[in-house]
Amino acid sequence: MLAERISRELGNVPFGIPFTKRFPDGELYVRVGGRLEGEDVVLVQSTRTDRDVVELFLLEDAVREAGARRLYLVVPYFGYARQDRRFFPGEPVSARSLARHAAFDADAIVTVDLHSPITLPSFGKPAFEASGIPAIARRLKERPVDLLVSPDKGGIERVKRMAAILDRPWMALEKKRIDSERVELYLPSELPMELSGKFVVILDDVISTGGTVVEAAKLLKRRGVGAITAACTHGLFLKDAFERIKAVTDDMYSTDTLDNPAEKASVAPDIAQILLTQCAKL
Repeated sequence: MLAERISRELGNVPFGIPFTKRFPDGELYVRVGGRLEGEDVVLVQSTRTDRDVVELFLLEDAVREAGARRLYLVVPYFGYARQDRRFFPGEPVSARSLARHAAFDADAIVTVDLHSPITLPSFGKPAFEASGIPAIARRLKERPVDLLVSPDKGGIERVKRMAAILDRPWMALEKKRIDSERVELYLPSELPMELSGKFVVILDDVISTGGTVVEAAKLLKRRGVGAITAACTHGLFLKDAFERIKAVTDDMYSTDTLDNPAEKASVAPDIAQILLTQCAKL
């Protein structure tokens, strides 16, 4: 559990799991334990679903009601972040709305690999973004890696950062999206190396339906790569995504921002570092 790992990184500070239950009508009940009066509290809660959002709001209020001196909110996976601007009349900017409400009872917020950094100012409180790249890099250092691949140009900065840490070459594929689950991918006109027999890592921020990663793996396999690892910060793995990716890759790495079957790298050290060096100064 990420929250427990963060507590260890902070020096084995006390760690607890709130009590929760559902009433017959579906409403959520939460209760936090321990003595919180006058304490600095770190609350770890992702917002993958609307149920998670309600739980977050109730937990924040419970911590404040318990008399906490400061509340540092850690949202490892900040859901509802894709709608970070209004595209059509009548739409909400859901990333901004959720950020404002989540920050209401918090003194500072820490997230990991937001959909877009333009959301950070929307919190209206000191907000910091950790990256999943160092966590994945720590694990990839344990295995051979010849080439890092971004499945599209939108991930160039991400793959370049990983390449700098591992001192490996990188490339970005060309992508044409057909619909929400189907894409067509192409190799760039100039390759950084001959692909045959190479150990390749496909790196993304979120793996949702897995369509892009599957097509990227198939394209690279056709060019004769030796082994493929798929890696991401946030592993949603919707529907049969995990099984589909497993069928065309040799390994999968995800961080622990969400519970998932590919969870092999922890962002706890990176979050703890921000809490100790940034939040503690506020």
